Amino acid sequence: MVLYLIGLGLYDEQDITLRGLNAIKQCQRVYLEAYTSILLCDKSRLEQLYGKEVVVADREMVETEADKILEGADQYDVAFLVVGDPFGATTHTDLQLRARDRCIPVKVVHNASVMNAVGACGLQLYRFGEAVSIVFFTETWRPDSFYDKIRANKKLGLHTLCLLDIKVKEPDLEALARGRTVYEPPSYMTINTALEQLLEIEQKRGECAYSPNALCVGISRLQADDQQIVVGSMQQLLDVDFGPPLHCLIIAGDVHVVEEEFLRYYRIGAAQPQQLE
Repeated sequence: MVLYLIGLGLYDEQDITLRGLNAIKQCQRVYLEAYTSILLCDKSRLEQLYGKEVVVADREMVETEADKILEGADQYDVAFLVVGDPFGATTHTDLQLRARDRCIPVKVVHNASVMNAVGACGLQLYRFGEAVSIVFFTETWRPDSFYDKIRANKKLGLHTLCLLDIKVKEPDLEALARGRTVYEPPSYMTINTALEQLLEIEQKRGECAYSPNALCVGISRLQADDQQIVVGSMQQLLDVDFGPPLHCLIIAGDVHVVEEEFLRYYRIGAAQPQQLE
């Protein structure tokens, strides 16, 4: 039969496409990937809409127990649901390859993802360079591989989308060392934390990839009724309360006059923007 990889969109159960919903209704098992991103609604709302049980697939299941997801997919339809678009993370590509190795047909139902929905801020998508991920720093691990990519984008005048870390069902390492499996509470990086880390790395590297005065766009809860878009310098955005997750950050490159006209609606100190149709 078929393994369906189905994008759910960005916000809640209503963002699924009709094609995706129809596919789910014919599936015998439905899995929800729940570690590369999250929907801003409870799983029960998905189950109510689909009329089916939804099994949460955490990192361990997807990356080390993929056979459980694929089991029986050669005899009946199985759905693997992904927040955003199915190809927003490399893990989902791996699942597709595993299915094909087992001669299980794969059908993909696409949806909106952060990679294209950030155009809501007014920056044009074709003027973006390579996206980067910003992970939580620890006392002993402060990676800066994103820095070179931001600098390369800047040289080309391109914007950089920064995807911010989320930690879901992460093991407590101290407990693990004692032979106990205990999971840390979920944590979602804020724009403020990302900016602090970015500025720390610029101070360390000193290669002028950006500065406290660099123009940025902070976006939270994209697609939600209370989504927030704020434009300002890195220094200015440090003091903004962006509210609950999920957050993302854009470091602007060269700004076209049309982009600038759009951005002014969201600049710090501007009048409350009206909804643009």
